[in-house]
Amino acid sequence: MKLGFIGTGKITSAVITGICTSNIPYKRIVISHRNKSISQSLKKKFKKITISKDNQEIVNTCDWIFLSVTPTVGEKIIKNLKFRSNQIIISFISTITLAQLKKAIKVKAKIIRAIPLPPISLKKGPVPICPPNKKVKDFFNKIGTTVEIKNEKSSINFWATSGMMAPFYELLRVMTDWLVKRGVKRDNAQKYITSLFLALSEDAVVNSKKDLKQLVKESQTPKGLNEQGVKELTKAGFYKSLEKTLNSIHKRLNK
Repeated sequence: MKLGFIGTGKITSAVITGICTSNIPYKRIVISHRNKSISQSLKKKFKKITISKDNQEIVNTCDWIFLSVTPTVGEKIIKNLKFRSNQIIISFISTITLAQLKKAIKVKAKIIRAIPLPPISLKKGPVPICPPNKKVKDFFNKIGTTVEIKNEKSSINFWATSGMMAPFYELLRVMTDWLVKRGVKRDNAQKYITSLFLALSEDAVVNSKKDLKQLVKESQTPKGLNEQGVKELTKAGFYKSLEKTLNSIHKRLNK
């Protein structure tokens, strides 16, 4: 099986790293020459990678095609590419729907939308796919945890929550900087904050069958620090603002 990636950004790099360090069988991975630094880095790192300067060549030579470009670029280039009906086409593009992809691709190939995130490079994290497809499910289960979604309208909810990745990292940055301002060395501050949130996330996963409200309750003591933290952030509208932002992203995806 030959895998082709059109677009060579952060997500492509993460997915390819996950693939190349997994037991997924493949003959070759063909990638775009853009971004040059990322494509060259991947080629140096992994043996079975070829860099192509032509997107049509990627389509011509590969069995599975991954579309990993921005929506603006996708709208420009996909309609000009000639795909085959026996190919599996997986789109990572957030705002181009299945109907739009089918219209642009023209042939009756298997078209799947997927939402991989950077931790896939570590073979961790969920990968929502729509519509369900056994081959694609098995593929992503080797580098993450596939979540099959039958309804594309429902899948948009997952796309919206994926927009919280950068805000999460920003939260870690703000807390790290807060410690640094109080005299903690940056290395120690960053190590502490990232380790803390890793541990909290792992604990949440272990207890994922519980209602999250229960975890919120269990992590507080009367008049304790965590009770103060939740109360003050709630009063300041932090969580309402989070919900408002999710609604805004969701609205954008529905256009």
